[in-house]
Parts: sequence; structure tokens; C-alpha cells
Amino acid sequence: MAAERAKAVFLVDGEHHPATVLAAIRTLAERDRMLPVGLFFLGGTEKLEDLSQLRSPEWELVVAEDPVKDLASALRRLKPGVVVDLSDLPVLGPGLRMSLAATSLALGITYRGADFTFTSPLRERILKRPSCAVIGTGKRCGKTAISAEMARFLKAEGHDPVVVAMGRGGPAEPYLVTGKVDEAFLLGELEKGLHAASDHYEDALVSGLVTVGSRRCGGGMAGQPFVTNCAEAVRLAETLPGDVVVVEGSGSSIPPVATGATICVISAAQDLEEALGYLGPYRLLISDGVVITMCEEPFASPHKIKELRERIKRIKNDIIVVETVFRPHPLKPISGRKVFLVMTAPEAAAGIMRRYLEEKTGCRLVGASTQLAERKALRRDLEEAGDAEVLLSELKAAAVEVVARFARERGKEMVYFHNLPVPVGGEGELDNFFRIMWKKAVEER
Repeated sequence: MAAERAKAVFLVDGEHHPATVLAAIRTLAERDRMLPVGLFFLGGTEKLEDLSQLRSPEWELVVAEDPVKDLASALRRLKPGVVVDLSDLPVLGPGLRMSLAATSLALGITYRGADFTFTSPLRERILKRPSCAVIGTGKRCGKTAISAEMARFLKAEGHDPVVVAMGRGGPAEPYLVTGKVDEAFLLGELEKGLHAASDHYEDALVSGLVTVGSRRCGGGMAGQPFVTNCAEAVRLAETLPGDVVVVEGSGSSIPPVATGATICVISAAQDLEEALGYLGPYRLLISDGVVITMCEEPFASPHKIKELRERIKRIKNDIIVVETVFRPHPLKPISGRKVFLVMTAPEAAAGIMRRYLEEKTGCRLVGASTQLAERKALRRDLEEAGDAEVLLSELKAAAVEVVARFARERGKEMVYFHNLPVPVGGEGELDNFFRIMWKKAVEER
């Protein structure tokens, strides 16, 4: 039996002669077994006298006024399996083309051009209980901090969350962490050959909850991991006690599982085109809420934060946006202690962290290193720790491999801190934001 023809919407313009457009549609329909159900006219009049030249009883002709918004409406109505791009410059430039592709992918529809094809990232339906994905637009935007904070919130609300984390340093097989996570445990994991600063350890350390670790390698433009065992980790999480699953992405890669709600984390420090250009809008279009992190100098100016917020709203006007900054929250008392701070934040942020820690905890900061992700430079910085009694570090990068080992060798106490997200603007408090996401997760279960 012959394969069923794929319903297709064709993007067309008036810079191509209508006879050329119609012939191309017929050719593709026959060659690639497509069923044209719509022509989406983007503009251009050089070779088109009248729109009637593109009409046919076989398809609906849609004339775009707002290309992105109108394409989304047309695709929801016509329900094609593929969008075929028959347009080109000067009508369709690279920026708009990528926005239209992101719109298609967010609706689960393949976007195909002459020499490229974008497919919607796989999000397998595994979870039966309420769930939320925490995704991001890049590395070090604060996904783990937001994921851990949401898990802590859900626990405080009387729920029993399980956290699944996907990372570039994750385990070869889904890895369950159920017990107490402390320095001895993390050093033990390191001795097993594991990356003891993987995100699932940080989630477990901060939230005190059951976590499952997984890994991925590679990431596509829309966030599809090339190779990952995250789906297997989610299947494991589904068998564990608990009433909600929080699934954390890796870098700009998205967990390959469907969830009831999705939170997108964007760093204000990130280049705007890197975060929201190309297929970046796809991540917003599949999300229910956005947490913007690092909303302060020296990470981003007020002007840049305003521009970021406006661009987010242009892509998805009804999305909830909360603006936050991070503050170090030590997981053990350090009052009155001499402390050496280790972090991944840039050097310019050290002053903010110093003032906050000394005011809030009563410790005395005797030095700091921002080289947690650069092992050689970090080792040099640690030699300057001098008479510090405590090494205070994030659980990232070389925190266990270098910092914890150094602390053990030099007889210093190792204390980890949580990057506590503190709301500074946007639409409401973080707890209310998480409450809305929880409601969405329950509704979409």
C-alpha cells in the first residue's frame, strides 16, 4: 500500500512568477508525496499581478499581515505535517525565516527548505503524574538553581517531588541519589569515576530530594540532544514514590520528554541574539513561564534587561515573566568564620557576593576565585586561600575534584552554597510563579 500523502503548507511570495510557484508545488506534491492544503503568501509583487493567480480549490490561500502570528493560526487550522519554504530574499530574510521555522516546530510541524530541514525536537509522553521541565537558552543561565528552588517550593507545599537532571557530565546509566549528600559522599562518588558536581547532585544537595541523573551529548539548534539517556531516567523516576517530577534540561538542550508545564530560564547576561535569535523563540513558544536571571549590573544594564523583556513579550505576549538575581545561600552556618569564596560568576560580581555574605551571614571573606570552571587557574587561586577556615563553593565544575580535595588536604571545612533566586521585577513573586506552573502541570497531566 502506498504511503499516505503528507499535508503541506507552502510559503510563497510574489517575487517568484506564479507559474513558477504553481509548477514547483505540483512537482513537490508528486515527487515527495505531498498534499497541498495551504499557500501562505508572504508578500512581494514584482512578478505577481493579482493574488487570484495563486488561488485553487485544492488549497486555502492565506495572506500574511503578521507573518509569525498568522502562520501559527493557519497551522493550527490546517494541521499540516510539513511547512515547505518556497520563498526567498528579498521577501523572506534569515531572521524571519528562523522565526517561522520556530513557530512551526513549536506546533510539532516539520519546516523544510531547499537545502535544510528542521524537525520538532522529540518530547516523548512518558510521565503520568504532574510534571514540569526547566529549560534554558544556554549554559550557566541558572537552570539548576531554578529547578532546585521549584523542588524546594513544592516540598514546602506538601508535595513529594522527584528531580531528573540531564547534563554533559551525567552518568552512563540513569543514576539514583536517595541518601544524604555531603562532602564525604561527593568525594566517594568522585572516587567511583563519576562527575560528582553533575547537576543531579546539586539538586539533591540543595533540595534534599530524590534525584535521578542522566547525560546527553550534542544539542541541535532547537534543543534536541544528539544522544541522551534522559528518557530512561524519566522512566525510572516514574516508578519512584512521589507525586510530581521536575525535569531539568542541559545548556540549551531540552529534555526529550513531554511535561505538563515548562519554565524557560534566560540569563540577562547572555547575548540577546544567542538567547532569542535563530531558533531561540522555539524555547519560549513551548514554555509557560520565563525566569530571567542575573538582572543587575555588572551582568546586564537596565536597558538590556528592558529590551530582553520586550523581545520575550513580542515572541509570546501572554507568557509570565519574573526577573531575578542570585545570592549565595550557604548550606551550613559560617557566621564568624574566615571564608574563601569559589564560584563561576565573573570577577565583577565578587563585590556583590562579598557584601551580601558578610551582611547576611556574619562571616569574613578573606578571598575569592571566579575560576571554578578553569581547573589550572582555580588551583593557583586556592593557594591564596591563606588562613581561610572555610572554602565556600557552588557544586559545579571542579567543586569536588579540585576544591573539596584541596579542603581535605589543607584541613579546611568545605561548605557548599545554593544560588538563591531573589525576585527583583516582572510579574509577581517567585512562589506565586511556581504556584501557577504547578497548576499548569496538574491541568496538562
